[in-house]
Amino acid sequence: MNRLKERVLANRLILSGDFYDRAEQFARMLLGWGRIHNITGAKNDKEIACHIFDSLFPLTFLEDFQSALDIGSGAGFPALILSMAKPRAHFTLVEPLAKRASFLQFAANTLRLENVIVLDRRVEQTPPAAYDLITSRAMGSAKDVRDLAKPFMGEHSTLLLYKGKKTAREAREIGAKTITAPHASYLLYGAGVKETY
Repeated sequence: MNRLKERVLANRLILSGDFYDRAEQFARMLLGWGRIHNITGAKNDKEIACHIFDSLFPLTFLEDFQSALDIGSGAGFPALILSMAKPRAHFTLVEPLAKRASFLQFAANTLRLENVIVLDRRVEQTPPAAYDLITSRAMGSAKDVRDLAKPFMGEHSTLLLYKGKKTAREAREIGAKTITAPHASYLLYGAGVKETY
């Protein structure tokens, strides 16, 4: 996790010491559950640290937010990681697969993340409400996720999609902005990007 801290600081992100302690604990939990339940494709600390950094990187360009909805939360990237970094923001994680939802709830309880609610259901079964930020990682096409996110987007909401490298076509389809980093690409739809980025 030392390399993670170096990368975070190099990108001008200031996180509490609590964050790194929790991130290390989260990595141990994920590896333990992963051996039994196949929660994630990440198989070692280095891979998990990369996923953690990718989860955090949008904090360099997002405006501040107080509420977030994560669609298809999987193993907790990005929403559990963001909830550790932003303890004053409220996070709702929606995950339909029972074993993953169980892991998310276990991790949130163990890490004492009081700003997290885990919903064991499909996002289509979630009552509509506006969130400042809606996130999703590895959940299909940008257009499909945009459509799923619509009931949760208000006038000032931002949809943030964590994507791979080939995103230009998907970005054009929904009129999204693309931010490309050396390790990942992010699609942004709606409001909420710092003007200075």
